[in-house]
Amino acid sequence: MDFVIRQAAADEYDTLGEITARAYLQDGLLDFGESDAYLGELRDVAKRAAAAEVLVAVADGRVLGGVTFVPSGGPLADIARPGEAEIRMLAVGHDARGRGVGEALVRSCVDRARAVEGCARVVLSTQRTMRTAHRLYERLGFTRTPERDWNPLPELDDITLLTYRLTL
Repeated sequence: MDFVIRQAAADEYDTLGEITARAYLQDGLLDFGESDAYLGELRDVAKRAAAAEVLVAVADGRVLGGVTFVPSGGPLADIARPGEAEIRMLAVGHDARGRGVGEALVRSCVDRARAVEGCARVVLSTQRTMRTAHRLYERLGFTRTPERDWNPLPELDDITLLTYRLTL
């Protein structure tokens, strides 16, 4: 690897927020584009870092991507149950894709989950169209949990997030 994975520094929050927002926008993952309310959440890395662990991949002082790791019982968990950690907001800048950055970030979350006492599983949610991410998760041993699929916007019928689980 020509990059390192580490905890995000406060002076990297804005950069990671923009990388995450751009990745979601450019990949067509926000149903309402620039006006999507979730865009603000994606950009607000400081808020995430106050409640979870935000990791970044960095090469030559440049942030390539990042992920939010929510330890078991963390307030940012969407679907995690007791004994589960959650991975959220994985994003890699378009110019850094294909280098193993996403995989390294996910592996780092799995390693962190193994270090959390009582944590037996890692869970995550993903959109149907994120097929490259699905292949990555499956290659790392995650399995689909369709019984846990959910809709973050119940007022809209056509949004369903797929869920995955890795047993540690």
